[in-house]
Amino acid sequence: AGRIRATGNDLRRFKASAALLLDADGKALQAGGLLKQPDLANTCRAVAKDGIGWFYGGPFATATEKWMKANGGIMTAPDLANYKVKLRDPVRVTYRGYEIVSMPPPSSGGVHLGQILNILENFDLKDMEPNSVDFIHLVTEAMKLAFADRAHWLGDADFASVPRGLVDKTYAKELAGRIRMDRAGKVATHGQPPRSTEDLFNKHTTHFSCADGDGNWVSCTATVNTSFGSKVIIPGTGVIMNNEMDDFSIQPGVPNAFGLIGAEANAIAPGKRPLSSMSPTIVLKNDEPILAVGAAGGPTIITQTLLTIIHLIDFGLPLNEALNQPRFHHQWSPDQLRIEKKVGEKVLTGLRAKGHKLKVYG
Repeated sequence: AGRIRATGNDLRRFKASAALLLDADGKALQAGGLLKQPDLANTCRAVAKDGIGWFYGGPFATATEKWMKANGGIMTAPDLANYKVKLRDPVRVTYRGYEIVSMPPPSSGGVHLGQILNILENFDLKDMEPNSVDFIHLVTEAMKLAFADRAHWLGDADFASVPRGLVDKTYAKELAGRIRMDRAGKVATHGQPPRSTEDLFNKHTTHFSCADGDGNWVSCTATVNTSFGSKVIIPGTGVIMNNEMDDFSIQPGVPNAFGLIGAEANAIAPGKRPLSSMSPTIVLKNDEPILAVGAAGGPTIITQTLLTIIHLIDFGLPLNEALNQPRFHHQWSPDQLRIEKKVGEKVLTGLRAKGHKLKVYG
């Protein structure tokens, strides 16, 4: 309800969106109210009955093209018909005897989740108190180094040279050596991973995790990007169109809706997929899955997933306690540590003393 209220002015611009998410007076639906989505239910039934062709080459594609033509859009039915899902090999890293399997480019999630874990493997986190000044400082410094690399190197690996060296243990050790425990460091620019021109990936934001009694495990992240995406619902379908184009780097150094900056690797190109932070992840021990995890929240997806894994593996917390730990996030640019106030004033004061610029939530 809060998100409907926050985006109400944009939703009013589009008749189908307003009809679904606003009341008869044009006001946002209230918490506790009833939201009915018969059009979306019919869409789901049609896909279940007729297959994905109904969506990409049938009535949904026709309805989308009709709306686009009437409203100055550029998407066509052939655009949808030409879309193909790509099956890519996941990113795999090890962390303290566990195997971490996560999403590859064009998501930055798996790469930088793995990179940060590789950096932290050079430190004994168990000797630190969870959510202490030193723990938060160390993990924050690792986040900054990884997100600086993200801004330069990451994009769709079918179009950009994304080095596998970003998840190299030796490179992580080099980055770990740059971290000082007494003060926040200045990360001026990206690093230079090994074999950055020849060993490349793929050159040859609602999350759910579930498992069943047959041993099948699923970690799945889906998104329309920001709240209600483009705010457009295609009439008669109930489907909200995303605004994922914002995930491209429109201009190097210019931030997107999440404050992220990028480089040529994530520039717009025909047929190219935008960079994301989705991090659906499965953790294995002795080749057996023990955890399916992920998150929502733009670039904080990476760091939320990271913190859950750290609290489980390094501190041995039960899953519910790991999920309830204070969250913090740093994405290199802007130079700002976003952190929940429930860490306590003493910790916040200690982080400021090390030179961190804080934005406190909660």
